[in-house]
Amino acid sequence: MPVVPLPARNDVCAPEFCADHILLQLTALADKHGPDGLEFRPAALNYLKDLIKTSRAEEEVRLTETGKGRDCAHRLSALQDHLITAIYEFASSIVYAASNPSTSERISLVAVGGYGRGALAPGSDIDLLLLLPYKQTAWGESVVEYVLYLLWDLGFKVGHATRSVDDCIRLVRTDTTIMTSVLEARFICGHRPLFDELQSRYGKDILARDQRQFVADKLEERDERHRRAGESRYLVEPDVKDGKGGMRDLHTMFWIAKFVYGTRSARELAKSGLFTRKEQNRFISCEDFLWAVRCHLHFMTGRGDDRLSFDKQSEMATRLGYEALGGLKSVERFMKHYFLVAKDVGDLTRIMSAVLEAQQIKQAPSMSELFGRFSWRSIKLDDDGVFKIEAGRIKSVDEDLFVTDPVSIMRLFRVAEHNNLSIHPATLRLVRRSRRAIDKQMRADPVANELFLDILTKSRDPEAVLRKMSEAGVLGRFIPEFGRITALMQFNMYHHYTVDEHLIRAVGVLSKIDQGLLTQDHPLASGIIQGVVSRRVLYVAVLLHDIAKGRKEDHSIAGAKVAKTLCPRLGLSKSETETVEWLVRHHLVMSETAQMRDLSDYKTITDFAEIVQSPERLRLLLVLTVVDIRAVGPGVWNGWKGQLLRTLYAETEPHLSGGHTSISRVDRIEAAKMALAGALSDWDADDVSAYLERHYDAYWYTVDLDHQVMDAKLLARAGETENPVAFDVRTDNFKSITEITVYVPDHPRLLALLTGACAAGGANIVGAKIFTTTDGMALDTLLIQREFEDPDDEHRRIDRILDLMRQAFAGKIQLRKAVAEASRPKGRIKAFTVEPQVIVSNDTSNRFTVVEVAGLDRLGLLFKLTDSLFRLNLNIASAQITTFGERAVDVFYVTDLIGQKITSKTRLQSIEESLLDVLESGTKQAVAKAG
Repeated sequence: MPVVPLPARNDVCAPEFCADHILLQLTALADKHGPDGLEFRPAALNYLKDLIKTSRAEEEVRLTETGKGRDCAHRLSALQDHLITAIYEFASSIVYAASNPSTSERISLVAVGGYGRGALAPGSDIDLLLLLPYKQTAWGESVVEYVLYLLWDLGFKVGHATRSVDDCIRLVRTDTTIMTSVLEARFICGHRPLFDELQSRYGKDILARDQRQFVADKLEERDERHRRAGESRYLVEPDVKDGKGGMRDLHTMFWIAKFVYGTRSARELAKSGLFTRKEQNRFISCEDFLWAVRCHLHFMTGRGDDRLSFDKQSEMATRLGYEALGGLKSVERFMKHYFLVAKDVGDLTRIMSAVLEAQQIKQAPSMSELFGRFSWRSIKLDDDGVFKIEAGRIKSVDEDLFVTDPVSIMRLFRVAEHNNLSIHPATLRLVRRSRRAIDKQMRADPVANELFLDILTKSRDPEAVLRKMSEAGVLGRFIPEFGRITALMQFNMYHHYTVDEHLIRAVGVLSKIDQGLLTQDHPLASGIIQGVVSRRVLYVAVLLHDIAKGRKEDHSIAGAKVAKTLCPRLGLSKSETETVEWLVRHHLVMSETAQMRDLSDYKTITDFAEIVQSPERLRLLLVLTVVDIRAVGPGVWNGWKGQLLRTLYAETEPHLSGGHTSISRVDRIEAAKMALAGALSDWDADDVSAYLERHYDAYWYTVDLDHQVMDAKLLARAGETENPVAFDVRTDNFKSITEITVYVPDHPRLLALLTGACAAGGANIVGAKIFTTTDGMALDTLLIQREFEDPDDEHRRIDRILDLMRQAFAGKIQLRKAVAEASRPKGRIKAFTVEPQVIVSNDTSNRFTVVEVAGLDRLGLLFKLTDSLFRLNLNIASAQITTFGERAVDVFYVTDLIGQKITSKTRLQSIEESLLDVLESGTKQAVAKAG
């Protein structure tokens, strides 16, 4: 069969990957087997699959060596072009050869969407438009089916549409998505005049339509995509394609440039006037980096996965050549670069908006949106008259203002916030260009520092202002230490945001508490914040508490040093500076004490009070702790943590106020009993009185009323039956947590039995509350990670776990064997390592030996720890079970079997060695299974 040479293509493919060569090979196979022979298709598929595998392997090596993401994407697109061209030519000229084709027997194969841009990642969809003259024919249908089925058999995800030119134009007029797809149409092969006709009609009938509407549609589409993917561009597991600051944001800018200005490539953006040459180069640099990351992601996973999850980040850092430096791991350096690129993408988007508004292509926000509650005529912007209102936003009068008077940069944000105004995009662009004017002299200016402190402490929404300042590069220049942690992520599963985003969000939570907007969630913090001596101390401490992350030195110690230098510059007094310094140094101590220590142990309270030393510090630290936890991420804060913090506060306050407090410990316990009695008003008075005596003091001040009511009902139900075991289950959709409360006769091995049953059932425990009643029963609540969104599925899972618990209590199951079979590394946790640590102390408690264990969280860890303690003949009096992402920290208060502390050095060493063995062996197994 003769092979007609195909038109030359303007790309860079090796000869064996070119359409002519592929067509030649397919033709040879057809000559050997016959195009309709049973052996032809398997042989053709094997050849093409090998070709694709070889070409992609070469591209992966080239990408790793050069790091050029755009080049990789363009080459992959070119390879796809050659493959489709060869398959189409084989189908149309050999398999379904038409000796005398009619005018209707013409097809144009057109790349649209992302493929139309001539850039593909390995797992990208192949979007094809099969363009017909005016109707489908039997010949055309056969050719189209042959091409599509062969591409599907090769494993490609092909999105396709078969339409005439008239169909395309009609649909484009009614569907913005199709309009955008065809906007990037690119001819691949077939009948070129059809494609030219589509291009001509599109330009004449579509591009001439209202440009404002297209821009508005694309920006609205972008905003909706951000809502789906996560509003913040600083989520630590970003979506490289659809996330904020990702590739799709670059695409949106290019679509607008192409639709409005006819821009054909990124290298023409400056010609359109949309960007300067420098901004155009930044666009190309961002695109190159994001393409490299996305292509590597697809190569790594073997599929079109665009989520840069934890388990992929370390390998990505290695592939891109990042190395550890200073206090940063290689993966943290890579992710910082990623978030800086995302920030640049956001900057470019705002620059584009400014240009479009200046040219009256993008609709500016309406005056009613901007001024809402007050008349704009009453606004006095500033005394010097350097700002004005234009298009409903604040704008500088002089383009050189920020260079000649850098303090005006700070004044701009203060005036905008004070008057509830947005800043004009053109003025923000000037701010970015003038950032270098924020130098040592400007940072030392008293007026600039006073303005900044006003923004931080007197704004209605300081979070929004600080984020705007950060995005404009102002915050990082004004506070260089903040610049160091801008876009810095912490490689762990606990923190959901980058460090700078966490600090800004923390200030936002503080402001809401200060304004009384979170009274229901944080009643104690909302009350005591009104009585703090210096609000400035609190706001500055919140902004600075993690300012020294990413250094070799402990961030609390290094952060205190930053505060000591920075606070006087901001205008804080010596005493205020000392307090901020102390708060930053100790900002974790209240959280750790509340979650990792037995609050019913008197020494816990006295040790904590010795650190805090004053009622004012206690108040400030409580509020700082609350906002810190709240700003970590969704679902991290819960009512249990709130109750623990309130208990620690109430227990410590009398120690710091000389015993003078509004309510004593005894009174608080009595108040808790009275509150429960009121909630059980339908009970018989004698039953209520008897029940109130069944709990020890620790129960009353560490369990909230809601759970007390649930426990009371559980014990009442248990009393009505002869069954010694009773359960209560509650699921929390928002926190993805399921609570299992167990009422059962107490036993030295009880905690091991409970945790073992959970592990055998595949449930990961993230927290536990353990109590013993005065009549020798145990009342334990386990918090496990929810597995199913559907409540019915989750309850079926819980039923299996409860059944395993019953079997464990009855001795009908070999827990160690069952846990060993069920244990496996969890998905994302495989990416992390945690140095095992065991601390055994007799100084932490007067009555108990305290065993603190820290290691990599995994299924079955808690069972193995508690089982090991049981085999060491230790009695667990209480336990604090906490997880911080991938890091498990479990603290056990133990005695020997006669209730005494462990004092023998040999035995203490044996405890440490046994628990270390559990941690280290589990880590090795997890690594082996992950490998």
